[in-house]
Amino acid sequence: MRAFLSADFLLQTETAKRLYFDYAASMPIIDYHNHLPPDEIASNKTFDNLYAIWLKGDHYKWRAMRANGVSEEFITGSADDYTKFRHWAATAPYTIRNPLYHWSHMELKNPFGVTDLLSEQTAEKIYRDCNAQLPQLSTQSLLQHYKVEALCTTDDPVDSLEHHRAIAKQPFGTRVLPTFRPDRAMAVDNPATFNQFVDQLSAVTNKDIHKFDELLEALESRHTYFHEAGGRLSDHGLNTFYFTPASVTELDTIFQRARQQQAVTPHENAQFKTAVLLAVCRWNHARGWAQQFHVGAIRNNNSRLLQRIGADAGVDSIGDWNVADAMSSFFDTLDKSDQLAKTIVYNLNPAYNEVFATMAGNFQDGTIPGKIQYGSGWWFLDQKDGMEKQMNTLSNMGLLSRFVGMLTDSRSFLSYSRHEYFRRILCNLLGNDVEQGELPNDVAWLGKMVQDICYNNAKAYFGF
Repeated sequence: MRAFLSADFLLQTETAKRLYFDYAASMPIIDYHNHLPPDEIASNKTFDNLYAIWLKGDHYKWRAMRANGVSEEFITGSADDYTKFRHWAATAPYTIRNPLYHWSHMELKNPFGVTDLLSEQTAEKIYRDCNAQLPQLSTQSLLQHYKVEALCTTDDPVDSLEHHRAIAKQPFGTRVLPTFRPDRAMAVDNPATFNQFVDQLSAVTNKDIHKFDELLEALESRHTYFHEAGGRLSDHGLNTFYFTPASVTELDTIFQRARQQQAVTPHENAQFKTAVLLAVCRWNHARGWAQQFHVGAIRNNNSRLLQRIGADAGVDSIGDWNVADAMSSFFDTLDKSDQLAKTIVYNLNPAYNEVFATMAGNFQDGTIPGKIQYGSGWWFLDQKDGMEKQMNTLSNMGLLSRFVGMLTDSRSFLSYSRHEYFRRILCNLLGNDVEQGELPNDVAWLGKMVQDICYNNAKAYFGF
């Protein structure tokens, strides 16, 4: 019987251990998609207590606590920080076989050095011991501790990017770059959100926006602004892919209806989203950016908690929209005009793993290795089973060796343990194949492949 969370955690064979310790463990991190707050990096923030750095804002843990019967008062309510933490600690033993159990104990071990199992009985000691270390664990020191070479935050087009510019003027060893996330620019299915965005965009660009072309003109000026601040990525959170072409007249009509707080039809919604997405993708290609599509989440399902807490309350789930036809037509339109940028597609519904992986293969064009990427296991699939299925699907349908690897997709500065988690799973997958005779025992080549997936491929692909 192996000890839990030992040095060989998740590494089942001697070959897996060699691949991890000799090749993967020491590689730097390029975290090309996360939701870390840039103001906290710029100010080199330290945190008051373990709740503040670890539990506040973590909707994964919130979901688990609700499932364990914890009142919202002790999750997002008015209870004090330690009481909320204690309720999480009491929940932790019940998360066994949920990835939270692995992640939580990995995050306590690194950086805090805590190896006690989290429970209601150990809560006070763990809280006290970790709190004592927090003055030395500022945001910048944590990024350096985890060897994060570059990270890309997720930013609205109207953001000033002042914190990114401040960091660039006072570098500390980790590049912090913005990512252009224009979801609100096409949210005509939510007129309140859309109108708030258009008003903000008009103000920040000092442009009047009365029709669709003026919206694109203002939006492109912000794309240029992001480029000048070091941005080289766009990101798009979609229910599904859209491809419903429209004339400029039709788009103007949809724009005016949304501006007048009128509901648009599903057909009109698809037309508008298609047009905005195609425009952004063409700008991406022209400027040499990469683009990411996160597809398949059905968000804010619980209206009661949405009203009480707001978005990102931990009430999202996997959706089941049809996606293949529209995704094919969307990418084909860009490919035909030689305007398809480097692209990563992330799938949230595991039933569509092979759909996404084979679609990526359709639009490789020989210009760079792995130009179209089937992205890592995302959100609900960001766990051992989901990562293995994603890598097995990619191996079967494409080239695992050209994969750009893992990202955190997190708001927590402690989530970099997920890169270690991914690297151990990758090395175990390959090591097991070697020892079962399914791959040659060429550790030098496999080690290079591991290092490429962990770091080198992303470095070459993004060119930060």
